[in-house]
Amino acid sequence: MWVAGARPRTLPAAAIAVVVGTAAVGVDNWWRALGALVVAVALQIGANYANDYADGVRGTDGSARVGPVRLVGSGIRSAADVRRASIITFAIAGLVGLWLAVSVDLRLLGLGAAALWAAWFYTGGARPYGYRGLGELSVFIFFGLVATLGAAYLQAKSVNSAAVGGAICVGCLATALLVVNNLRDIPGDRLAGKRTLAVRLGDPETRKFFVGLVGCAFLSMFVLGIWEPAFFLVGLALPMALSPLRRVWRGDEGQALVPVLGEIGRLQVVVGVFFVVASLLS
Repeated sequence: MWVAGARPRTLPAAAIAVVVGTAAVGVDNWWRALGALVVAVALQIGANYANDYADGVRGTDGSARVGPVRLVGSGIRSAADVRRASIITFAIAGLVGLWLAVSVDLRLLGLGAAALWAAWFYTGGARPYGYRGLGELSVFIFFGLVATLGAAYLQAKSVNSAAVGGAICVGCLATALLVVNNLRDIPGDRLAGKRTLAVRLGDPETRKFFVGLVGCAFLSMFVLGIWEPAFFLVGLALPMALSPLRRVWRGDEGQALVPVLGEIGRLQVVVGVFFVVASLLS
């Protein structure tokens, strides 16, 4: 129940960012790499529980809603239990993040605080920014730029072109995952008053946005490959993108879009694997 509520299909977005950032500069300290992975995954799980809690107490997650199980909205667990689970996972992320900052650079505390704020106020607080169409921008920043470049900085105290290209790639794929989720939920979100970016753009433009994000992910690797040809290897993952692109472009809706979440998650993993191989070869 708690595993389902943590929405495991979304977790590759956090893990792959750390793997890519670490691989881009090489591993200098395995404990820091593991710590970064714990922070990223704990933040993602905490954000998912916080989202479940906030939407549940607002009544915007009904039991008939399509997609992953909602613990509060479906009545499986109380709002207090889910809020407590969110706080615990955020605390784990915070404690490990504090150790990393003390070990490497205290300025990282600012990034950690910003990540915690973004995770909670996505749907929490009086004016959640996720309800105002800013969720995709936040995901690109924190699960793309911050997570990837932060993981690289923990190893080398600097970033390189591979880390920047990798950050753009995984950021685009993580954002594409959220776009599919919000595309699926347009009807329900519109009725609930959630003005997500998908609701604001409308169905056709959201589908174009998804295609553009996936395209930009591979374009970033192509550009990186011009300087470091080994990264052309990441293009071998492109065939895996065809199925989710086809499903979204042809107009799949509701429950038919749920498999796309899994397909994008698997694409993220394969892209990460090819990126690691390319990093070793470059």
